[in-house]
Amino acid sequence: MPPETVFQLVNALVLPQWLLMIVAPRWSVTKWLMNSYLIPVVLAVIYVIYLFSGGPLDFAAFGSLSGVKGLFANGGDGVMLAGWVHYLAFDLVAGAFIVGDAEERAIPHWLIIVPLIFCFMLGPVGLLLYWVIRTVRIRKVTT
Repeated sequence: MPPETVFQLVNALVLPQWLLMIVAPRWSVTKWLMNSYLIPVVLAVIYVIYLFSGGPLDFAAFGSLSGVKGLFANGGDGVMLAGWVHYLAFDLVAGAFIVGDAEERAIPHWLIIVPLIFCFMLGPVGLLLYWVIRTVRIRKVTT
């Protein structure tokens, strides 16, 4: 399957879980998706396929910024797609963590909607926003 088609498919694959985590976090289907890691595992399979489809991977390249830059510059569409799938998978896991952790700590869901949206679009920024909310809430409860 062409990388462009797979790119469209993986983007569409993650969207339902993100929407469910934002609008229906306590629904059994949402919880099942979050706890099963089904979508991140499917993404992991796609990641492995495209990461290694361009031939052997130069693991030494991960040791420097210029090496990583070279991997993306010379790896073609398959390596670029693998990088994107990597982001999608880990951002989704981070989003599921946020929802689960917030529920466990009794943080109102409305407080984590903005961090979830940022996590969907800019993973670490959403995680950082959640961490700030979580820290403030914990301090408020303990004082």
